[in-house]
Amino acid sequence: MNPTPVSEYDDNEIVNPSSNPHMDTILAARLSRRGALKGGVGATTAALLGGVGLSACGGSDDGDEKPAPAPAVKLNFAAVAKTHADQVTIADGYQVSILHALGDPMMFGDESWKDDGSETSESYQRRIGDGHDGMYFFGMKDGKFDASTSASGLLCVNHEYVVAPYGLHPAGSTTVDGKRPASEVDKEIYAHGASVVEVKRKAGSNDMEMVRGSKYNRRVHSATPMDMGGPAAGNAKLITKLSPDGKQAFGMNNNCANGYTPWGTYLTCEENYLNVIGRAAGDDAGRSASEIVALKRYGLPEGRKSPYAWDTAEGEQFQRWNSKISAASAAADYRNVFNSFGWVVEIDPFRPDSKPVKRSALGRFNHEGAWPAPAKAGEPIVIYSGDDARNEYVFKFVSDAKWDPKDVNGGMAVGAKYLDKGTLYAAKFNDDGSGEWLELTFGKNGIDSKNALYPFADQADVVMHCRLAADSRGATKMDRPEWGGVNPLNHEVYMTMTNNSQRAADKVNAANPRPGNENGHIIRWKEEGGQAGTRFKWDVYLFGAGIDTAGVTKKQSENLSGLTAVNDFSSPDGLYFDQRSGNAGGLLWIQTDDGQYTEKTNCMMLAAIPGQVGDGGKVTTKNKQATIMGAKPTEANVRRFLVGPFDCEITGVVVTPDGKTLFFNVQHPGEDKADFATHTFTSHWPGNQPGITSHHKGHKRPRSATVVVTRTDGGTIGI
Repeated sequence: MNPTPVSEYDDNEIVNPSSNPHMDTILAARLSRRGALKGGVGATTAALLGGVGLSACGGSDDGDEKPAPAPAVKLNFAAVAKTHADQVTIADGYQVSILHALGDPMMFGDESWKDDGSETSESYQRRIGDGHDGMYFFGMKDGKFDASTSASGLLCVNHEYVVAPYGLHPAGSTTVDGKRPASEVDKEIYAHGASVVEVKRKAGSNDMEMVRGSKYNRRVHSATPMDMGGPAAGNAKLITKLSPDGKQAFGMNNNCANGYTPWGTYLTCEENYLNVIGRAAGDDAGRSASEIVALKRYGLPEGRKSPYAWDTAEGEQFQRWNSKISAASAAADYRNVFNSFGWVVEIDPFRPDSKPVKRSALGRFNHEGAWPAPAKAGEPIVIYSGDDARNEYVFKFVSDAKWDPKDVNGGMAVGAKYLDKGTLYAAKFNDDGSGEWLELTFGKNGIDSKNALYPFADQADVVMHCRLAADSRGATKMDRPEWGGVNPLNHEVYMTMTNNSQRAADKVNAANPRPGNENGHIIRWKEEGGQAGTRFKWDVYLFGAGIDTAGVTKKQSENLSGLTAVNDFSSPDGLYFDQRSGNAGGLLWIQTDDGQYTEKTNCMMLAAIPGQVGDGGKVTTKNKQATIMGAKPTEANVRRFLVGPFDCEITGVVVTPDGKTLFFNVQHPGEDKADFATHTFTSHWPGNQPGITSHHKGHKRPRSATVVVTRTDGGTIGI
């Protein structure tokens, strides 16, 4: 999510000038042979589609539609209707409480939230941050990670960005004579990052509460010292005034989605870090040609102003937010500070004194997340990531080390073992329905100093500029890869493609068949030869669509998946596979961050029981474009579970191992307008949430918050 004006920075800005084919170009080649698709299922069709089963729906006249398979388990709630209510509206039989919200004190000694922005900047090192986003629950037993424990644990929550910021300052952010006040900037720096808090169930309930004052409670923010790990550690391109040896980084920024490890550590991912970095006009004069290529490819041309303007505050400590040349050497200025952001950061929640590490082997880009495949003894650790921008890539990391279950609770040393050495890949989606992972390793496949696109110096250069390496290899440009997840039942991988309103009618294709695709879709693939294999098969799981378009001024996409009032959605973003044991572990949660269907509904979360790659088939759109998608959903396997308050994004979701407690986040409610004089906002959530009895009740300022969901009868969530 990006709060800044598009004129200053657009997180959807296209900075990929490579000639690599878009996914639409590849799939157009695959499916422009409509004769093969419109006819019977013969040898030509089977070869073209790589053996994917075919059926017809939508505008097709084939009449061989394949119904969705019967789900192995059943959803246990009635679908929630779309609504503009300024509250969390959840399925009957469920209840919500507020775990924590922006500004809540984590320790004793700090005053409670006062609803007026008067809390000190310094105290935000011990308060819950802003912009709640990705998160994960780590069960805890005897002070250690226990994947089977549900009654108590550590909850790690990302704080992506400061909203407006309506909650942090008395009257919003201010600028005086072109400069931001240092006290405001400090508060915003501390409000970014992530929170680690101990949580436990309330007596006689599945509801959760934060343990204030716990020794585990911790903030990691935009000024926290951390180490660099992996091939980039110590590289000359990371040398700054704060890190003369290039082995340290200071702070993490705009942490959106997340991941976790089987040894019990948290992975938090820097996405729109361009929000906090500027570069002076004329700075190119002191840069090498390769530096200029890299900076532009990553969205930082000379003269770019930081939207947050942290670098305008008085004081040496704020100068690091501008990546300009201002001294005789890199060790005397911050010219390389930009390269220290955009990584996956590992945090050990069970050792509050441990130092976070940026794991560079996983690559540097707009990291939307780091989603692990289920760990298997004797096999590598596999982690998937999306680069959230138009025309960017899907990545996969495969560790050199093979998983040993004895490494559970091994902390950061185990993280170094599995995450600092391995192979990074970018995805290529072939026109026959297959795919391949393209290796991004220095010295292979033209990724070296003679590369015509960018002269790579070493593997550190490759991971630091893996977008350029993927360009060089011919990876497939995608439409904003967002959240992903791996189905624990069959290990198929899902990833949301949020939207692309800029898709022209002459650019449609099988994977993106709707012009002006404002509602997005979800792609999935099945690896061949194990999770670490280099080939896969793919299809499209669901296409988002809003069915209630009367009075909607914005163009709506075609309803290819046949969504109905119980499950229509737009702009899928958050995605999470339930990890509880049994078939319930395959339950898929889908969340939205939507700007296209908001005339009819606030953002939402749906529950789904997915099928598998190849369970659907052919569909023809109104504009006669053929495509391949999964089986059409029904109310039995996809339905709306909740709708959030006004102006919000629903994001971040995790379920306890026993399936009886669900956490999710509400980000930036009431983000559009604010009148501080009258305390009037477009949302007053969570202070107005019906039924809450905590200290959050009655507050007027909208705040991001973590919500706890339980069933009123004490049963399991969703199923």
